[in-house]
Amino acid sequence: MKRFLQKIPDSLLRVSTVFLVFIALVLTLRSLIPESLKNSEEHRKATIEREVAHPVRHAGSEVCADCHEQYDLKKTGYHKNLACETCHGAAQSHTEDQEVKPVINRKREACTLCHVFNPSRPTGFPQINPVVHNPGKQCITCHNPHDPKPPRVPKDCQACHEQIARTKAVSPHVQLECTTCHNVNEQHKVSPRVIKANIPNDRSFCGKCHATDSTVKETPKVDLSSHGEKYLCWECHYPHMPEVN
Repeated sequence: MKRFLQKIPDSLLRVSTVFLVFIALVLTLRSLIPESLKNSEEHRKATIEREVAHPVRHAGSEVCADCHEQYDLKKTGYHKNLACETCHGAAQSHTEDQEVKPVINRKREACTLCHVFNPSRPTGFPQINPVVHNPGKQCITCHNPHDPKPPRVPKDCQACHEQIARTKAVSPHVQLECTTCHNVNEQHKVSPRVIKANIPNDRSFCGKCHATDSTVKETPKVDLSSHGEKYLCWECHYPHMPEVN
């Protein structure tokens, strides 16, 4: 046996030794893993037992309907898909003891968690800049949280396109109404993702004001036959801030 081992290269012996140690380590670690992590049935059973053992904290919105008439108001409003406990906190203890009151957070920060302006939010989602939107006032001063319609529904595009409106406000196009360039179907205000506002699809549209033969005064003029060649104007110029290119 000794002679046999002497004939085996040292490198092969070292690799074999490392491999055997690795196998032994894996087997040792596997023996230390609880059965609930190796067997899917045991894992599922242990998980259920662990979760069931947690104290119940949330009651669910349906329970609120038994006592609170606000539930009927909320289920037809914009917050209909928002659980009551989202704003009022876990309420299981309140259902068991009426003396335990749910959270009533009247701070502006509670509403701005969802409604502060964020460009990543969907088009049409109500958003505000809390610095300039009724600063210092509680949101519930003007808005009923269970039926959160604004006291005055914004009629212009800025209601949804605040970021664009702020950009356009400091551009040469500030005096132009949005409908100067966009044809807007009334249903766009109801279903903005389905009914789109139309945008111009031809260079001649911008040429009405900016072509060399345009009769509109005090606007930059270009020769459309050579300027930009075949490209649409807004492929180089941002319409809401046209000097940026």
